[in-house]
Amino acid sequence: MKQAFVDANIILRFLTKDPPSMADAALKIFEEAKHGKISLLIIPITAAEVVWVLESFYEYPKEKIAETMTQFLSCEGLEVESLDLLLEALNLYCEKNLDFADALLATSALVKRIPTIYSFDQHFNRIHGIERVELGKKTP
Repeated sequence: MKQAFVDANIILRFLTKDPPSMADAALKIFEEAKHGKISLLIIPITAAEVVWVLESFYEYPKEKIAETMTQFLSCEGLEVESLDLLLEALNLYCEKNLDFADALLATSALVKRIPTIYSFDQHFNRIHGIERVELGKKTP
């Protein structure tokens, strides 16, 4: 079976149906994947870009983004790299009100059992199991 990577702009056209002509073209490739004619590969950075555009340009609320992306990434015919990691990051993104890149970083840290994150971002303090270390501050 043929495999191909999918860029964020194809996913965005499919999810937003904007503009309609591009959305129709995107729908066709996802239908082919659903019917086993092609396997579409999605990597985490592509998913992160989709989340960012849905939030910043389309102004979707985090809850809608998390729900939409969870359903989309679970579709037949998609081969999603680090799917479980992405799904957990989407949950954390919504639940802890983080930006998606930080949710993905925190989820990766928890999964790899490397709980220390060097960051100036205090929102990491809201995540159970994460130890945020701020450079330049003395730790107890």
